[in-house]
Amino acid sequence: MQFPRLPDWAIYGAVAAVFLAVSLGRRENADAPPASAPVSEAEGPLLGPITPFDAAVTVDAGDAPFKPSSGTAFSIAGRGRWITARHVVEGCRKPALVVGQGRAVAADVRLAPRADIALLITDGGPPALPVAAQAPLRKGQRAFHPGFPQGRPGEVTSRLLGRETLKVFGRGARDEPVLAWAEVGRTNGLEGTLSGLSGAPALDPEGRVVGVTIAEAPRRGRIYTTAPETFGPAIRGEQTADEDARGQAVTTEDYGQVSNRLRRDLRVAQVVCLSV
Repeated sequence: MQFPRLPDWAIYGAVAAVFLAVSLGRRENADAPPASAPVSEAEGPLLGPITPFDAAVTVDAGDAPFKPSSGTAFSIAGRGRWITARHVVEGCRKPALVVGQGRAVAADVRLAPRADIALLITDGGPPALPVAAQAPLRKGQRAFHPGFPQGRPGEVTSRLLGRETLKVFGRGARDEPVLAWAEVGRTNGLEGTLSGLSGAPALDPEGRVVGVTIAEAPRRGRIYTTAPETFGPAIRGEQTADEDARGQAVTTEDYGQVSNRLRRDLRVAQVVCLSV
C-alpha cells in the first residue's frame, strides 16, 4: 500500500515546528521572576529615593532674634551623645538636658549644616536608643514619637505618607528632604500644638530610631521627621557597634508605657535653654 507523497512545504513546516518546540522547552525562564511577597494591609510599598517631584512644604523661620524654647532629645551613645532638632538649640548659648526636678546638665552643641539636626554632648549619659537610619521604610508603616509636647511628657503615633521637601525661609534658609507622617493617635488629654516634641525620636515598631521629629502641620494632621539621607550622616561615627542593637518592641497598646520608661531612664530627655 502506498501513502501519498507529502508536499515539500509541509515537510519543512513540520521540521521547523519540532525545532521550535524543543527550543522553547529548553529555554531558561529568565523573563519570569518570582512574584513579590504580599504587602500587609497596614504597610504599603517600599519608600523610594529622593526625587525632584517630591511634594514641598514651606516654613518661614523669620529673621527675629532667637527666643528660648524647649524640646526633646534622645541618647545615641552612652558616653554622652544626644540628638535633637537644630531649631531647638540654634542660637542658645547654654542648652541643657533636664535630668530631674530642678536639675539640668549643660551640653555642648554641634549643628548639622544642612539639616534640622543637632548633636548635644555631655559628660556621660544613659544607654543609647538603637538606631536604624538606613532601614527600609514602607508607606503606611507606624512610628511612635515620645517626648515633651508643650513642655510636658507625652507621645504621638503616626503612619508614613511619603517624602516631601521642607523649604525653610529666613534664618537657616535651605531645602531639606523630609518624611511626612499622618498623626493617628496621641496621649489622652493632649490637645493643640505639639511644640516641644521637636527633637523626639521617631521609633519603628521594633523600637529603633528611624528619624528625628522636626515639625508639624496641625491643620493637615501631619508630622515631619528627618529623612535617612540627612539623619544617617549626622550620627555617623558617634555610635559604637554594641550600641547598634535591637530595641524594645512598641505597639499601639503600650506605646505610652514604653515612652514613660524611656523618659524615666533619661534615654529621652527634655531640652531647655538656660541662656541666650
